Amino acid sequence: MIESIITMSIAGLLTGFIFSMPIAGPVSIMITSNALKGRQRYCNLFNIGASLADFIYVFIAVFGLTKLYTFYKPAIPYIFSFGCLLLFFLGYKIFRTKIDIDHLEDNIHISEKIKKERGAFYTGFMINFLNPTLFIGWLTSSLLVISFVSALGFHTGGLAVKIDQNAKEIGNVDFKKIENRQDFALRRLDSIQILKIRNRNIDQTTFSTSFHFVISICYALFIAIGSIIWFYLLSFLIVRFRTRINIKIILAFIKGLGIFLCCTGAYFGYQAVKMFITMKK
Repeated sequence: MIESIITMSIAGLLTGFIFSMPIAGPVSIMITSNALKGRQRYCNLFNIGASLADFIYVFIAVFGLTKLYTFYKPAIPYIFSFGCLLLFFLGYKIFRTKIDIDHLEDNIHISEKIKKERGAFYTGFMINFLNPTLFIGWLTSSLLVISFVSALGFHTGGLAVKIDQNAKEIGNVDFKKIENRQDFALRRLDSIQILKIRNRNIDQTTFSTSFHFVISICYALFIAIGSIIWFYLLSFLIVRFRTRINIKIILAFIKGLGIFLCCTGAYFGYQAVKMFITMKK
């Protein structure tokens, strides 16, 4: 059992680190834009808040609380609507950014800095928590990773079988309203032969509910830690070397990030409208 916990903790750490690397998501955009302003502490708090939402979604997906999603699903149009407004607001604020790197600290009053830093954690959490597709994304990636770890001959403490069952249960839910690549991958996963579980006899061993709880917590926790490590390194490097970049390039890049964030908000809004129209039919 200890071997399984260690294995899944390492797998979770690598998964959280690697799957956080794409820079097109709202979290990456917020951290990048604030790091270019030199707000390392803001980025750290924002990072922790976003990772907390990751932890919650991963734990629900892995531990088998997939039935919660059936209760959560009717609220998705409203969640997308709130997410749309939040991303539009943040995107607009980023687009209107004006920075002076040489006098950055002088331009921000101490009390204003503290106030903004206090809100960083909650903003990071809400951005991820208001993204229901994150659940499907982590369910799919965890299914791929845990199946792959099991296929390599490592003990997964029954998680390989458990998450396979969770994926099938979620797959029975009508996800036509949430069209995304993660959903497509989830429906097509059975065709990926290389990730078939070779050690089902090991993972079908009876494990207590408490052990499943512990190993699920460990896996979800280390995914969050892996994500925190990646975004910390990203923000640290950007803050450290931002003064070597031309200020005009930084401003143009930040405005581009703001526009992209607004486009992401528009996508959320589009999905919400589609869902509301379908609900009325």
